[in-house]
Amino acid sequence: MLSRRLVLSLPLALLAAGSAYTLMQPAQAGPTLDAETAFQRARAGDLLLVDIRQPDEWAATGSPQGAQRLDLRSPDFLDRLSALTTGDRSRPIALICASGGRSARTTQTLRDAGFTNVLDVSEGMLGSSAGPGWLARGLPTVTD
Repeated sequence: MLSRRLVLSLPLALLAAGSAYTLMQPAQAGPTLDAETAFQRARAGDLLLVDIRQPDEWAATGSPQGAQRLDLRSPDFLDRLSALTTGDRSRPIALICASGGRSARTTQTLRDAGFTNVLDVSEGMLGSSAGPGWLARGLPTVTD
């Protein structure tokens, strides 16, 4: 026979477990782009490529040639991105990070903020399950 305390606490335990499970889910999948295509489109001026990693990461690997560096942790990140797009929230933007996690989450955040054409370079600089990554593909980088 189940105790009254156990019966009453079971729904709360299930609710907590469900909340934890939801928090562990990956970012909602959105449009993605492989590193080679991102490079070609940025070089052609067809999209704004933004490296959202941190300065120590830029120093360690360089940034994609043609990318704008914009530290995701910057308190004025959205304002600075808006300035880069000259206020055009429909301008194609591709985000790249180390391995696609931050860029996937940030694409959704930007969509929620009204940017309508945000793409995730899901393999990132270092590679992921989505592909080998910018560096392994031998795509050009800059260190400045």
